[in-house]
Amino acid sequence: MNGREKGLQSLSLVAIVVLSAVVFDLLSEPDQDPEIVYVLVDNRMMFDENSTVIELDRSEIARVASFNIRVFGDTKMSNATVVAELVDLFQAYDMVAVQEIKDIDEEVPYLFLDELNGVAGQDNVSHPTLNWSMVLSERSGLQEDDRNSQEQYAYYYRPTVFRSLDNGTLYDDSTNDSFQREPFLASFMLLDTYGEDTGTDLVFVNVHTKPTLAVEEMSALGDVHLWGQANYSDDDDYVILGDFNGDCSYASYNELIELSISSENYTWLIPDDADTTVGDSRCAYDRIVTTSQLDGRLTGTWGIDERLSSGAVSDHKPIWFDIKRT
Repeated sequence: MNGREKGLQSLSLVAIVVLSAVVFDLLSEPDQDPEIVYVLVDNRMMFDENSTVIELDRSEIARVASFNIRVFGDTKMSNATVVAELVDLFQAYDMVAVQEIKDIDEEVPYLFLDELNGVAGQDNVSHPTLNWSMVLSERSGLQEDDRNSQEQYAYYYRPTVFRSLDNGTLYDDSTNDSFQREPFLASFMLLDTYGEDTGTDLVFVNVHTKPTLAVEEMSALGDVHLWGQANYSDDDDYVILGDFNGDCSYASYNELIELSISSENYTWLIPDDADTTVGDSRCAYDRIVTTSQLDGRLTGTWGIDERLSSGAVSDHKPIWFDIKRT
């Protein structure tokens, strides 16, 4: 059994038991939490060491999403309908890792942050308790041969749920030039329901691979993890997420199970049969991989947000998972 299967197997008992409860719930309360279509489970619960179900309120979890907002630049930012839909999508989450920001002037990420906080166009106004903050990368694609594909990554997060520990850094890809767009690492402290530090430091690794080199770039993500351990605390937990292009014509099952991040040291939360695309294709391009059970806080709940109205917003759907805060 390969590592990815082991990782998913560790969550399968939770999923099977909880799914039965969810089906009953859906039959009795069809309108419950209608804003998101959950692909696996809507459990809001986890199990303790005695397999006892522990009910979790939404406030007791941090919901983290990854979203490739296709060609997120001036044109999309000037479309008020698209921006309003994006703002609405983000409200379901406590952090969203964004890929494919393509504004050469680097203004769009800040303009969208203002929209999230409802302060767009309000100059010289103090907003001491904004709902969202941001950690933004420089433009990736630092090597000479990659500069025609430069993009930025961003982590939009709620400061009541996460505390940023650094400004983030692009992976140093100068030696091997393994990536067209270097992954973006940033460290956050998870906060409890009282806004206090939980002691759980999480290093997020945001990546958007080149489709035709997806397997090669995913293979190098193990090196990114090692590099992160050398530059952050070596006991931090890691969450690798983004647009892996990890399926269909870009990556076969046999290629995926040979990846260094498919060992027993990693858990894949978005399985191969998921569909993270908009349109007729059915591909699990977008993935979330963790290096542990995140200090025992990984609930096993994950999903794909089906609320996108059209490909005008993106050709990808947001994917997400939950972390226990209590």
